[in-house]
Amino acid sequence: MSDNTNRDNKNPRFGSKPPSGGDDPNQPKKGPRFSIYWIYAIIFAVLIGFQLFGPFSPTMAKTSSMEFRNMLANGEVAKYTIIDNRKTVKVYLTDSAQKKYQTQLKKAGKVTEKGPHMSFKITTGEAFQKEISEFLKVNPTVKEVPSDIENERDIFGGILQFLLPVLLFVGLWILLMRKMSGGAGGGGGPGGIFNIGKSKATLFDKGTKVNITFADVAGLDEAKVEVMEIVDFLKNPKKYTNLGGKIPKGALLIGPPGTGKTLLAKAVAGEAQVPFFSLSGSDFVEMFVGVGASRVRDLFKQAREKAPCIIFIDEIDAIGRARGKNAMMSNDERESTLNQLLVEMDGFGTDVGIIVLAATNRPDVLDTALLRPGRFDRQITIDKPDLVGREAIFKVHLKPIKISKTLDIHKLAEQTPGFAGADIANVCNEAALIAARKNKEAVDMQDFQDAVDRVIGGLEKKNKIISPEEKKIIAYHEAGHAVCGWYLEHAYPLLKVTIVPRGTAALGYAQYTPKEQYLYNIDQLTDQICMTLGGRAAEEIFFNKISTGAQNDLQQITKIAYAMVTVYGMNDKVGNISFYDPQQETTFTKPYSDETAKMIDQEVRKLIDDAYEKTKQLLRDKKGDVEKLADQLLLREVLFQSDVEALIGKRPFEEKKSLVEEPAGDLLGETGEISAGVPPYDSDVTNKPL
Repeated sequence: MSDNTNRDNKNPRFGSKPPSGGDDPNQPKKGPRFSIYWIYAIIFAVLIGFQLFGPFSPTMAKTSSMEFRNMLANGEVAKYTIIDNRKTVKVYLTDSAQKKYQTQLKKAGKVTEKGPHMSFKITTGEAFQKEISEFLKVNPTVKEVPSDIENERDIFGGILQFLLPVLLFVGLWILLMRKMSGGAGGGGGPGGIFNIGKSKATLFDKGTKVNITFADVAGLDEAKVEVMEIVDFLKNPKKYTNLGGKIPKGALLIGPPGTGKTLLAKAVAGEAQVPFFSLSGSDFVEMFVGVGASRVRDLFKQAREKAPCIIFIDEIDAIGRARGKNAMMSNDERESTLNQLLVEMDGFGTDVGIIVLAATNRPDVLDTALLRPGRFDRQITIDKPDLVGREAIFKVHLKPIKISKTLDIHKLAEQTPGFAGADIANVCNEAALIAARKNKEAVDMQDFQDAVDRVIGGLEKKNKIISPEEKKIIAYHEAGHAVCGWYLEHAYPLLKVTIVPRGTAALGYAQYTPKEQYLYNIDQLTDQICMTLGGRAAEEIFFNKISTGAQNDLQQITKIAYAMVTVYGMNDKVGNISFYDPQQETTFTKPYSDETAKMIDQEVRKLIDDAYEKTKQLLRDKKGDVEKLADQLLLREVLFQSDVEALIGKRPFEEKKSLVEEPAGDLLGETGEISAGVPPYDSDVTNKPL
């Protein structure tokens, strides 16, 4: 049965195990890794150093143009050279001047007698020559000294000037390519530009330890048997081939979200003792054309090298959707990927030993060529667990939790109908958090009940301000649901009702305990509609007006009514006709005429109107019981089944004890209710009553 409470299916048990703290002595210590680029950097730095500080740039003491004129006037300059291209003047001192400026020269590192000894900067060589000529004219006593002008050629400087842009460009190109190709230090990973056609599958080989085993998978006994047999095919193939049998090529895990499909695959990886390739359907998808098909080829190439092995593709509907359904939204890349997968699965021999496991919660959208025998020979359905399965799942998830000795696991399983494995794991975790918040030493039953309410209805809103008038309407609304469920033979019996606000918009919440059943008759569906209309009918009877609180109630009954008329053939006028279209082959055209559509609308309206009148008559007859429950809800806010029995007596219809299957209840929201007690009349064909 489907669960209409719209709970989040995220489950910590499906995540990878967090790494343990501390350093592992067996793991190599991380540190800077040697790279050839370090050598390139050192050579480049040495060249720059030689250019700036090496022997190719002679060391000279610094002076200025003014001091140079004083040296000329004192006869201390033997000669000078103008380096025009560097705008520098090099000064050669006389022997006596060298002794005079000995300290300054030593400080600059110039200890030899050979010049040049000093240097200074100028604007241009021509301008400097004019300045010296004028200086000599003004000072005729100053003796003119030899001078020349030249351009100094620097071999290393020229080479660096030419090579530096080239080296920078080459270095950036190499770095970019290494990053895109996922090379050392690039961080690009295996999906780089040069490895873009390579498979992204994670390989769990014999040396890789997976911590999840079949002991961690509870409530999936039939599916476990099927999967364990597949593993046995690979370990002991002769056991089956000696009798003429062929090893299955693939198995498809089908089930609603959170039921344990991926967990079962992880258990296979943990116990198969054969190489296990794991990836998701979206790993094949890339923006480049042809990449998906290339990755499929590479995946099966790796698998053949490791055979016998298992390939697990999670969420295969990402690439396995039916081809050609919508020409406007056609994607050639996705279809080519699917075509390559079809060829690979049906192309290798039976003795290769490659089995493909896949998981999806949308089997209705998969291509028929993918589902045929020879590719996915087996389809393993994983449904939401029944009472026994939920109890087993609770035992698994309660192992790490300190629970109270008075905790009744069987009762917990009864109070969580319709919960998948992910939901149960979430309930256990929430209960532990609630107990820790209350500083308890162990998690007791009350914590689990609060956790169930938290998961189904959302966080309790204690600070939400509700006026007394609104609170009274909510109380009578919920009391109307409860009384209808109590006195209608085929309605689900009440488990709990509350008017405590929860979630973002829920103002009230009622939980029922439906029977485990897969077939519904007209009386049962009609009673479900009446029970769902109980809140709206109570408002009209006791307040002579209706509110927006029944929005979700109306959505639920509309679903049921239209399903009765158009899907299940439960209407005399429409007849034994079903317009159900799971493959959505008639998306743009209705499979019936306008006259039939009008008749369907009329019959649905008549069905709901009759049920509404029946509900109002029932509540008028039980008006005192509704008032009792509403008054107690206003006083206590929460009523359990035992409280209802004490107030209005035992339920007149003795319920046969059976397994609980579906969570039922309604959350009175801002403008409606979320009724979880309605049979599944959504698009999930696998959960529809026959």
